Amino acid sequence: MPADQGELSVEQVLRRDIPWETYMTAKLISGTGLQLLRRYDKKPENYKAQLLDDDGPAYIRVFVSILRDIFKEETVEYVLALIDEMLSANSKRARLFHDKTLADEDIYEPFLRLLSEGNWFIQEKSCKILSLIVSGRPKAQDGAIANGASGSKKKITTIDDVLKGLVDWLCSQLKKPSHPTCGIPTAVNSLATLLKEPIVRFSFVQADGVKLLIPLISPASTQQSIQLLYETCLCVWLLSYYEPAVEYLATSRCLPRLIEVVKGSTKEKVVRVVILTLRNLQHKGTFGAQMVDLGLPQIVQNLKAQAWSDEDLLEALNQLEEGLKDNIKKLSSFDKYKQEVLLGHLDWSPMHKDPIFWRENITSFEEHDFQILRVLLTILDTSTDPRTLAVACYDLSQFIQCHPAGRVIVTDLKAKDRVMKLMNHENAEVTKNALLCIQRLFLGAKYASFLQA
Repeated sequence: MPADQGELSVEQVLRRDIPWETYMTAKLISGTGLQLLRRYDKKPENYKAQLLDDDGPAYIRVFVSILRDIFKEETVEYVLALIDEMLSANSKRARLFHDKTLADEDIYEPFLRLLSEGNWFIQEKSCKILSLIVSGRPKAQDGAIANGASGSKKKITTIDDVLKGLVDWLCSQLKKPSHPTCGIPTAVNSLATLLKEPIVRFSFVQADGVKLLIPLISPASTQQSIQLLYETCLCVWLLSYYEPAVEYLATSRCLPRLIEVVKGSTKEKVVRVVILTLRNLQHKGTFGAQMVDLGLPQIVQNLKAQAWSDEDLLEALNQLEEGLKDNIKKLSSFDKYKQEVLLGHLDWSPMHKDPIFWRENITSFEEHDFQILRVLLTILDTSTDPRTLAVACYDLSQFIQCHPAGRVIVTDLKAKDRVMKLMNHENAEVTKNALLCIQRLFLGAKYASFLQA
């Protein structure tokens, strides 16, 4: 690739004179195509706009046919520059590629092929144009063929082929950019458009692309790096709506990086997209607990004290703050419970009989291979305090009732014999709660509810 290719601009390319007549003589373009090109080429913007309004699909057919049939680099660059200029002036013109009169044209194939051919200018423009055309397609076509030609007999690229090829190219740019400074920003910019679509999120996760974005989440200083950071965070925000992507984010260094960015950024659009992402993630898996550990509650308070103009950001900060308060409450209540169990002395403190405590903390019992559950069983073997034994039996019965696999887990931990021994205990409170536990173990909560009275 020539060293200056990354610097080649659309304006420079469009100053060239392309010998359209020579191509017609060589039968590489038709007479009609030549007429259309003469009418359009080198004309003022408003005149071109009128031609596209009147006869847009005809121009798309000519442009696509040139890219399909002519391989001279200067000409390919020129036609890509014409299309880029047309779409930059009005991105809604991407719909012209899907006009029903183009049903027999494989509109995607030339751009898909050019992604991996030629110089950086060709690759970058093909990526940009392809992303816009994909986003502008009528979604009803998905699952059929790319541009809706259901009656066409010739092989036409499917939307699945297009998305796979495009996502693979974008991931390859994130791994090993074709251009040292433009490759990664171009890929992230396209992803920020394409990841709005569930079908692209699926392709991107399948291609193992999520991990390639994480290193790009870091505090930025220059204007260019701020834009790249913003678009990277925008991609992560879009992925936060897709569960398989969230599962990957949960195992990566994504969360500390996002918090580091939001702590140090003064750019409102960056802060906004990170806060919206954190708001989406806080109720998923262990994200909420991690956010508390990483000091996010204090950071949110500091951010709320600043003068932001964006109402969505202010609302998201309030929602995030409320969610974090809930997490702190859950953490503190379970931590308190855990401490009580580990000390081996239980009492009827409010949390034991609080249905909300059990509902919200039941998965916390799974930590460290059901450590707390095992300690409760040890208490049944070793404690001589009737109140402690009664509460331990009651807590076991609550676990059986609230955990989806409670009965199986407690049975596997060989709790039955230990609780059965306590059914003959001299203390009535111990007997009652041991019986409740056994009933739930054998029959389920429905048959044991009367025993709670």
